[in-house]
Amino acid sequence: MTAIKDYLTLTKPTIMLLVLFTGATALVMEGSLLSRPFDFLLVMLALYLTGGCANALNQYFERDIDARMSRTSKRRPLPQSRLRPGQALTFSVTIGALGVFIFAFWFNWLAALLSLVTILFYSLLYTLILKPRTSQNIVIGGAAGAMAPVGAWAAATGGTAVAPWLLFLIVFLWTPPHFWALAMAYKDDYIKAKLPMMPVVKGDQFTLYQMLLYSLALIVVTLALPFFGAGWLYLVSAVLLGGLFLKRLQEVRRGHSDASLKKLFGYSILYLFGVFLAAAVDSLL
Repeated sequence: MTAIKDYLTLTKPTIMLLVLFTGATALVMEGSLLSRPFDFLLVMLALYLTGGCANALNQYFERDIDARMSRTSKRRPLPQSRLRPGQALTFSVTIGALGVFIFAFWFNWLAALLSLVTILFYSLLYTLILKPRTSQNIVIGGAAGAMAPVGAWAAATGGTAVAPWLLFLIVFLWTPPHFWALAMAYKDDYIKAKLPMMPVVKGDQFTLYQMLLYSLALIVVTLALPFFGAGWLYLVSAVLLGGLFLKRLQEVRRGHSDASLKKLFGYSILYLFGVFLAAAVDSLL
């Protein structure tokens, strides 16, 4: 059981819960798989396998960095030598190949291609090239974590539309303020690991200003979704949740203690769940 838990930890299950939820929301909004529950669940499985592959490869490539950071050294199986690097790599490639196979042969090649590109983008371009070299790493790399709605929609329809790309933009714009709150709280870890995260390179005040800009853009995009299928329940929810997001951010800007940063980080997760839940429920009414 311990080994199973360690392999599951490689996939970053907490992050994957958000990925699956955003993908499921796209499927609910699109609607065609609601009458085909097996296919719906199969899309969820393929999303988990491909997203989990990207996360596991990220941990494989960053195992030495994770060992130097207090946030990860005691929580991840590779720094603690509970799994060997070869085991992690084999597991990552296996589940990724299985996920891409499901998309390709049960659904369509567009979904398979999107999932494969996402794996390569996150595990290679982001992890190996962007993250150690630019303070914009999380902004660019966030595109990978935002692809689930587009991939799920493509699996269901064989194409894309405006709505899933708006859902993509919501996750994409949400990622910087969400992650930078954590990066500010654990800035010493990133200094120790020699990673050029925004708070380390540009300082806290510049990072907070960028967080505000991305948060405002995020709220604007959430308000565009009613033009492409969402209704009044979603609109009211997006306005209220967005207002509270800005309130939490302003509390951090007035005095960015670790407690306020972690509070903002925690609320940002609830915010994303709330916005996507509102969109899904609204589509069912």
